Amino acid sequence: MLIYNTTYHVELADARNFVIWLHECYIPEAEKSGELKNPRVLRILSHKEQDSECFSVQWEVADSAVLHRWHTQTGARLNEELMKTFKDRVIGFPTLMEVIE
Repeated sequence: MLIYNTTYHVELADARNFVIWLHECYIPEAEKSGELKNPRVLRILSHKEQDSECFSVQWEVADSAVLHRWHTQTGARLNEELMKTFKDRVIGFPTLMEVIE
């Protein structure tokens, strides 16, 4: 099993709306395909800056082929919605991790 993590750097003024958007828009849409499972939203406490907050969104995914299919069919569209909604006030970067235990 793999963990697909995206870390988001969010301007402080947008943090509350970003979390609402994750729970009301992003996560429900991302789950529809059934390919990403067990979402977790976490606030990152280390490396905190005065004018921003960081969040991590984690999903379980069977393998990289499933993730690639999800990204081309759903993920790219959701990223476009994120950019339309928050513009450059939210920046995300993905990390793919393998569960070894």
